[in-house]
Amino acid sequence: MRRWILKAGATNLDGLVLEDAPMPEPGEGEVRIRVHAVSLNYRDQLVLGGGFARLPDRDLVPVSDGAGEIDAVGSRVETWVLGDRVTNLFFQGWYDGPPKANLGFGLGGLDEDGMLSEYVVLPADRITRTPVSLDYAETATLPCAAVTAWNALYGDHPIGPDSKVLVLGSGGVSLFAMLFARAAGAQVFATSSQDAKLKRLMDFGASDGINYRDIPDWGKAVFERTGGVNKVINTVGTATLNQSLEAVTYGGEVALIGLMAFDDSSSGFGLLMGKSATVRGVAVGSSQMYEALAQAIDTHKVRPPIDSRFRFEDVKDAYRAQSSPELFGKIVIELS
Repeated sequence: MRRWILKAGATNLDGLVLEDAPMPEPGEGEVRIRVHAVSLNYRDQLVLGGGFARLPDRDLVPVSDGAGEIDAVGSRVETWVLGDRVTNLFFQGWYDGPPKANLGFGLGGLDEDGMLSEYVVLPADRITRTPVSLDYAETATLPCAAVTAWNALYGDHPIGPDSKVLVLGSGGVSLFAMLFARAAGAQVFATSSQDAKLKRLMDFGASDGINYRDIPDWGKAVFERTGGVNKVINTVGTATLNQSLEAVTYGGEVALIGLMAFDDSSSGFGLLMGKSATVRGVAVGSSQMYEALAQAIDTHKVRPPIDSRFRFEDVKDAYRAQSSPELFGKIVIELS
């Protein structure tokens, strides 16, 4: 079989190589998955760059998200049979409730090889069923971005049909949050630095949009237009926390997800206390959250937002596309 390896010490695509490897065999409590599709996340770019979830002396199969079918079952596995359509869970052992200690950084990070391989072996409790309504490529987009969006919307201060939600940008988490929020009947607002993307976000379901380059004080503008949103999906980082608190309503929540910018120069504590708002860190989510979103996808016919699809042999082109400023949706790599 073939797999892509990120060589120890590599910090760019020159260190990502396609190699032949022996077919892995499942042991006790494990299953083997024939991978049909994987998808890229921003965290995979961080792993590639070497400063996130890497061990200095270990080669790594990258990429956290994939989907496929079970083609071999190890001993003492009673929950899965050959041919079951599955996707991986981002974390091992987080089933419900708050996150557990020592969850790690997901597949394709540290000492856990990822999904960028024709076949992978995983523990039987590290996988879950695909939504009935989705194909493999669509399902491969769910483990990180979709679960993160679901956690942001429902993990605390859950939204409802009367809610107003603000999403920052047009990355995978933001687009999934918009889709799930619209499925719940909530009203969605969006920000972007590009007018063309704002138009696409409006076509995608946003009620209004703000170009944050044209309106630097976009949080205040959102509050004035909406009366304050119940939830801000902050996929940027603490650099946009103050503006997020400006936008949120009294008693609302900022779901803080992003790993992109951390250079905010002001504390925002006055807004936080004055509005009795909540800032909650979100790091993907539990298997129960995945099950809930999978049901919502099938019930509401939600289609994951895919920007482009690439062949397994063209993985480096997929990475380049995923880092493009023109990206709108998920990058998928198909193996079959």
